[in-house]
Parts: sequence; C-alpha cells; structure tokens
Amino acid sequence: METIGKNELWSFFDDSGLIKVASNTDVRKGNGCPVGSYMELATKIAELQFRNQNNVLLFRGQNGDFRNRLKNTSIKSGLFRPDAKGKNPVREILFKRFETLQMAEEKLVETYVKYGFLGKDRIQRSRVLRWSILQHYEVCPTPLLDVTHSLRIAASFASLDNHQDRAFIYVLGIPNLSGGITASSEAGIQTIRLSSVCPPQAVRPHIQEGYLLGEYPEFDSFKQKELYQAYEIDFGLRLVAKFYFHPIDFWSSQTFPQVPRDALYPNQDDPLYTLAQELRQHIS
Repeated sequence: METIGKNELWSFFDDSGLIKVASNTDVRKGNGCPVGSYMELATKIAELQFRNQNNVLLFRGQNGDFRNRLKNTSIKSGLFRPDAKGKNPVREILFKRFETLQMAEEKLVETYVKYGFLGKDRIQRSRVLRWSILQHYEVCPTPLLDVTHSLRIAASFASLDNHQDRAFIYVLGIPNLSGGITASSEAGIQTIRLSSVCPPQAVRPHIQEGYLLGEYPEFDSFKQKELYQAYEIDFGLRLVAKFYFHPIDFWSSQTFPQVPRDALYPNQDDPLYTLAQELRQHIS
C-alpha cells in the first residue's frame, strides 16, 4: 500500500482547528482535531474534500486512537491486528487466522447457495466478495477494513456505547471510486462497495453506505502475506485527517441525531445475519 500525501496533502490533525499542509506522518502522530458538534465536523470535512480533490474521502469511527510502536495511528484489518499489548501476531497465529478464513469461505459458498440468495455465481468466483460478507457480518477476521461514505454513520459507530471522553473519526483517502470494486495498482489498494456485494434482502449495508478497503493485489495465502512488512499493510498510510469529539455532547437530537444501534447492526430482519450465525457456529 502506498502512503498518501506524497503530493500536497491538506489536513486537520491538531487542536489549532486550522487546515494546513501536512504529511501522512504529521497526521498519524498528531492528537487529532477536536470538534464540538456534528455540523462543525461536517464543515471541516467539506473543506478537506475541496482541498484534496484527487482523493475520495471515506470514514471510520472508533472509540479510541490506537498507536503502533512508533506512536503513529495504526488502522489494521482484523486479520493483521495486534494483540492487546500492541504486538503484531506471530506466524502461528497468522497461519491459524488464514486457515479459519479459508474454512469460513468454503462454508459461506455452501450456505449462500442453500439460502438461494441472488449473486451466488459472483460469490463462488470472487474471493474478495466472500471476504466482504465475512467481514461485514463479523464471522471471522479478514484482510478487509470496514469504512463508510457516510460521515453520520461513522460518527454514530464511534459514539455507540462509548463512555469515554473521546470518540474518533478517521478520514481515509482513496484514489477514485468506480463500480462495485475499484482497484488501484498505483496506490496498492482496492475498495469494495457493500451494496454491490450483498443481496437486496440485506438492506442495512445499502443504508449504511458501507465500503471495505483491502490490499491490491489481495493476499490469497499466509505465504503471500510474508512478502510484506507489518507497516506496509496498515491503512494508517491512507489517513488524511483525524478528529475527536465528546460523544455525549456531540449530537443534536433534532437536526443531526445519532443513528440508533438497530440501524447500525444487522439483526433477525436481515437474512444474512442468520447465515452469519450459522457460519460462526461452524468455524468455532
């Protein structure tokens, strides 16, 4: 994955509240820019997009700012995520994760066909589409990262059950968006639009404007992953800006209310939710 900002990058990343030219490292090492309301955040995002015209902005909400050993913000997919002490997974753990992923893929194809969902041919043929469903429905860790094109959805995820003083919004820049899957060999990244992956019976991925980010070319095995260093598979390399806010005071109950849990997470109304439960039981 290539580092964003080799050309001029404009960013909010400190408590000055001002947009300025920055490097990706400046953004990752910074504490983040504080915002007091959703409207203030949206206004700053508008300026970010205007000044960084060569990138499409996608968002990820989290309840903490996780750092690597160099004290840079680190945003890794579940498959490569460090343990609670911040140590990268050792070979044995990674090998086991890849094994579990392969098992889940095989079971997904079988179950998807059994349920009779639309698009079974695409799911059978495309590994990254299988990963997308497994990732979004939290069946097992994959090489993909959940993001959204909706700022409100990202901020709602960051606020959900967050009893801390701060919630974080990461703004990630990608080269372009075109079609269901967009791959950039120059940036070493691919973007999957969930609404093009999930069958129409699964409404929430469509409402959430959900996307997934992955390496390009994708990792198809543990052996291929070993060709990359840990820092190369960190989506922090695409970080454009970092914001934080107090989740209790951030939302307006009338103008910009927080999206409720039922709209953010799948439940029994989503047929893929039932499929995902079946898959979890199989691989556990």
